[in-house]
Amino acid sequence: MKFTIARRIVQLAVLGLFIAGNIYGLKILEGNLSSSLLFGKIGLSDPFAVLQAALAGLGVGSASVVGALIVLVFYALIAPRAYCSWVCPVNILTDTGAYLREKLGVKKSLLSLSRNSRYYLLVLTLVASGLFGILAFESVNYVGVFTRSVLALSWSAVTIAAVIIIFEIFAGNRILCSHLCPLGGFYAVASKFSLIRVHHDASKCTKCGKCKLVCPEVQVLDMVGKQNGKVSSECVSCGRCVEACEDDALNFSILGERK
Repeated sequence: MKFTIARRIVQLAVLGLFIAGNIYGLKILEGNLSSSLLFGKIGLSDPFAVLQAALAGLGVGSASVVGALIVLVFYALIAPRAYCSWVCPVNILTDTGAYLREKLGVKKSLLSLSRNSRYYLLVLTLVASGLFGILAFESVNYVGVFTRSVLALSWSAVTIAAVIIIFEIFAGNRILCSHLCPLGGFYAVASKFSLIRVHHDASKCTKCGKCKLVCPEVQVLDMVGKQNGKVSSECVSCGRCVEACEDDALNFSILGERK
């Protein structure tokens, strides 16, 4: 549970710092996940939103480009899809939906989609932005809508959270994050060469399968029980598999050095 607790602390701390900055004037983190100001001086921008704006021909300023590059390089280097499981507040809701789905014994899914759907939606988003001159994903970005509601301390955040959790329970297991979010696809592509990865030691693996039972992106563990290697950039770096593995066959590594 240590990684889950750490992730929740980080997710809530980010929201707390935004609220403290926006409402109470604490100049550590101001704005929101799309556009923010760090320590009152460093501008940060959502690289996916900036890319859409650039393709839409909406005139992206140099400050936004620099802010987007800072964020992109940070997430590209630190760990695969670290934004998805360590920062994005919707992850808390999808995890809650997955937990309730299991406890309620819901087996059927209203939607049956390939995990590649997020990449199709990623390409569609970028193409639509260029063709129609709009920020295609931003117009329906549930992450932004929910985050802004939370930061405004609005009761609408409760309604949005309930809708997302109910959708997750019945539509499919973690279907938003694993199948429908183009932002997740964007960070999976950007994380191809990230420094921190989960590494598998086949010599220690007993093929118990516990890691695959808890992994939200189970396809990244295809090497388990077969060969040494690091997981793909589709991993969300949540650490569930590391915690579940009692054989010490799975661990986080930095540039191949096990940690």
